[in-house]
Amino acid sequence: MNIRRALVASTADVAIEAEHELRRRYEWHDIEEADMVVALGGDGFMLQTLHAMLERRRICPIYGMNRGTVGFLMNDWSLEHLDERLERAKRFEVSPLRMETVTIAGARSTLPAINEVSLLRETRQTAKLEVTVGRRVVLDELVCDGVLVATPAGSTAYNLSANGPILPLGSALHALTPISPFRPRRWRGAILPDSATVKFRVLEPVKRPVSAVADQREVRDVATVEVAIDRSQTLCLMFDPEHALDDRITMEQFIA
Repeated sequence: MNIRRALVASTADVAIEAEHELRRRYEWHDIEEADMVVALGGDGFMLQTLHAMLERRRICPIYGMNRGTVGFLMNDWSLEHLDERLERAKRFEVSPLRMETVTIAGARSTLPAINEVSLLRETRQTAKLEVTVGRRVVLDELVCDGVLVATPAGSTAYNLSANGPILPLGSALHALTPISPFRPRRWRGAILPDSATVKFRVLEPVKRPVSAVADQREVRDVATVEVAIDRSQTLCLMFDPEHALDDRITMEQFIA
């Protein structure tokens, strides 16, 4: 292949061992010069690698091989036929979410999220949130442990654990899913077009503090959180055709 590849690995022993074996067998380039990245680790490391690309503003396709635990975002591990696998790989483009927060103290921050943005109570007391979709307040008061907005790629992660819906890749939808909701008693979430902007206002933010988390990065003591898709940046994940991400997401609906 004429494509310049970079190789990155998590700090797990099994990933480091795999990295050494691949470096002996194939040619690699520095990540700043690469057209493609091969990542060794688990789903958490895949998210770290994608976030690092967003921070550097140098985004290229990434092909993961599982040297972690679940490895939902990864391909199977193998030393053999890497060139052929990369040539055959099916590409999926995903746009991250953009989380904009304002804290109680007035500090502002903007963070990307590939899987989900979640709001979580910080103390033993439940959170109280006002929820706005677009320009309409859809919930005057949501009393809960938290709430999240998930992308299709992230719908099988935290969102699924919170009993949220699985969203097909390419569906142009987001899941709005409560975490242990208390009031409204029967509200179990909503499916929204990915063009919708969702805004959360924390009610009683001092008495009932709330943190906001974009994938793995947290902002504490938030007053407001706004979540929208960021179409200015597009990430590309590569999968073996027989183990592609869209098929995995679909099949998750049939796992008992």
